[in-house]
Amino acid sequence: MSTAETTARAGAREWIALAVLGVPAVLVMMNMSVLYLALPSLSADLGPDGAELLWITDIYGFMVAGSLVAMGTLGDRLGHRLVLQAGAFAFTLASVAAAFAPDTGPLIAARAVQGLAAAALAPASLALIRTLFTDVRQRTLAITIWMMAFMGGGALGPLTGGVLLEYFWWGAVFLLAIPAMALLLVAGPFLIPESRASAAGRPDPASVILSLLTPLTIVYGIKDLAVHGFGPAPAGVLVAGLGLGALFVRRQRRLADPLLDLRLFAVPAFAVSVTGMVLAGIVLFGTSLLTSQYLQLVLDLSPLEAGLWQLPTAVAGTIVALVVSSLTGRIRPPVLMAGGAVFALLGPLLLTQAGTSPLVVAAGSVLLFAGLTPFMALGTNLVVGAAPPGRAGAASAISETGAELGGALGIAVLGSIATGVYGGYLAGHTPVGVPAEVAETARQTLPAALRAAEGLPDGLAVPLAETARDAFAHSLHVHALITIPLLVALAVLTLTLRRSS
Repeated sequence: MSTAETTARAGAREWIALAVLGVPAVLVMMNMSVLYLALPSLSADLGPDGAELLWITDIYGFMVAGSLVAMGTLGDRLGHRLVLQAGAFAFTLASVAAAFAPDTGPLIAARAVQGLAAAALAPASLALIRTLFTDVRQRTLAITIWMMAFMGGGALGPLTGGVLLEYFWWGAVFLLAIPAMALLLVAGPFLIPESRASAAGRPDPASVILSLLTPLTIVYGIKDLAVHGFGPAPAGVLVAGLGLGALFVRRQRRLADPLLDLRLFAVPAFAVSVTGMVLAGIVLFGTSLLTSQYLQLVLDLSPLEAGLWQLPTAVAGTIVALVVSSLTGRIRPPVLMAGGAVFALLGPLLLTQAGTSPLVVAAGSVLLFAGLTPFMALGTNLVVGAAPPGRAGAASAISETGAELGGALGIAVLGSIATGVYGGYLAGHTPVGVPAEVAETARQTLPAALRAAEGLPDGLAVPLAETARDAFAHSLHVHALITIPLLVALAVLTLTLRRSS
């Protein structure tokens, strides 16, 4: 690193530009969580089945994860500001389409396009931050602030959705992007300099296709397993997905200018941080999906009330991010990250006791989110700092791929497991007298069970609704237990980075 790079300090313009770059960070993650509280009203309007409901929530994350590296490489070649603004424009159009989608199919398609556009935003933003802030300490703080916006978007999504749902229909949650993206499109050219790597190679179309098909195929197989149980079809889809992944890795090793530079994973800070991002994303987003629905459907809170109960999570994450950023000069980042993962264990332990009090759910979420904040904030800086300048966009993309892929996996895999646990519990506890077809519908999702109960006599409707809520509570308890070994693995993984650094 040159002396100029370490001594040049950013001024007011750079910090204002950072504020503008925080807009896509908030929106990218908000769009993964903003639907959580809208699911009941969306389900009542469009009537999706269990599989469609999961696709509505997680197709966005998987399209982001599958496209991030390609978009980061494209930014390295064409210019990160250009890619950022093109993504903002496309994201706005897709948001309007999602808001007014007449059925589940168009909604899933609009969410997929949103994901593709969002994939252009995050890596371009991080690469531009590296250009704007060349002083190491300032860059660490800038990336921490950006990550606060990134994580805050995920935490504030349910609250924002709750406020909008109190007064508007479910589609209004998508229209938030319009004024925010307008700000980015107008202010960006004046505040943000263009940045590109002249030596960046041309994206490989085959690699792009493989990077997108691999996670989608694997997740489709997992969903099929969760809904229909083990069988030749889902097993075959899973094997096909793993085969596509192997082809992708093999192709990257052979290309002179790969889409995903696997040599970066030889750097311990890079490899551990990216892997940890996946684990942290799985835990955070899988848990947020369930707790958001739990507050509204099990505890019968309004969308606004449920959103307010989740506000402390965002506040706690912001405070912790600022504290850990100030401690990096005295305590090594791996120590802070590992300690946070251990502290986060208190969250799922508390969630196993979730009952009729929203305080327990909110406290468990706060502890989990606060504990994982050091990893999400400091891990990104380790990833970006470990890459050469000419690969800043690709490295930023890999960092965001870890977080986004983890979030999508958390929703898909842990969400599918929770759905299976819910359905299994309800199958064994369905009240006597409930018609078989109604019981089958009720086992798909809790919203479906509550809708089905409305058509039954009171003597059956009340027991079915109560049993379905008990089944969902049971699925949250099982989910919390599953996350405990994931957090332990995250802490151990981070400690290996401490020994190697």
